[in-house]
Amino acid sequence: MKHTLQTALAALTVAAIGSTVHATELRLSHQWSNSDVRHKVAQIVADEVAAADVDLDIKIFGSQSLFKAREQYTPLSRGQLDMTVLPLSYAGGQQPAYNLTLMPGLVKNHDHAARLTSSPFMDALEETMAGDDVMVLVHGYLAGGFAGKDGCITAIEDMKGKQTRAAGKAFEQMLAGAGASIASMASSEIYNAMQTGVLDAANTSSSSFVSYRIYEQVACYTPPGEYALWFMYQPLLMNKSTFEGLTAEQQAALKAGSAKAQAFYLDEAKKEDADSRKIFADNGVEIDDMTAEEFDAWRALAAETSYKAFVEDTPNGQALLDLALAVE
Repeated sequence: MKHTLQTALAALTVAAIGSTVHATELRLSHQWSNSDVRHKVAQIVADEVAAADVDLDIKIFGSQSLFKAREQYTPLSRGQLDMTVLPLSYAGGQQPAYNLTLMPGLVKNHDHAARLTSSPFMDALEETMAGDDVMVLVHGYLAGGFAGKDGCITAIEDMKGKQTRAAGKAFEQMLAGAGASIASMASSEIYNAMQTGVLDAANTSSSSFVSYRIYEQVACYTPPGEYALWFMYQPLLMNKSTFEGLTAEQQAALKAGSAKAQAFYLDEAKKEDADSRKIFADNGVEIDDMTAEEFDAWRALAAETSYKAFVEDTPNGQALLDLALAVE
């Protein structure tokens, strides 16, 4: 009996020691492949945390292997998921304020986007997230442009009468206001729709324009440059209670890794736009940049369509919109 008791106590001691040295594991979910910039952002954070040796491991589940693309925010807010890289507008149904993170003309270029992420506008969004037990680790915007099957799409009049695909409800509202007919579809369907004559024009991210080889189907491309209408906020988020439950050393390692990832994200976002410009040009597609005057005209149209609808549908919507527009 004594021997049995000693054996049991020894086993309990080993188990206790094992539990104290076993690293905390965080689960991070996203929808993209390992070659995507958003996966690379997550990987930088995971690698930096591992290198800090603070008994914290981040396990990444990509390609929607843990949660579907649009089903990540709710489990994150409930603590069923620890981290995610997510287009925040996906959660616009839960929090209408998030729809401002995919709104035409609200962001001019990447440097403007970086200023937005450290502004009172972002403070207001983060306050909303905190109410859902969610926090931001890495800020990041990705940009997009327009492509036309038969000609360039830079001015409002270029869109009149065109059958177009837009990336997001707010863009559909604005382009409809410009006289376009809207065909809703995933970006992966643009190529076939253009090939079969269903689409005359399309709006999506610069990375999607390249990865789906849209340059094979269009005559002209308007890439994101000094002025771009399409910017989408896609941060790395974390459950706030999970973060607060970590040790000070683990929190510091996460913050340090996130700062490195955020700098990388901004550089890579600019690089993706430049790469798309070169790839389209190399494939014989005309490149036509949007001018300041054209951008201002589109923003005025957005104010009458997309912004107006947002304010009508969103509690405190006008105040949030004003905070975003105040960032120069």
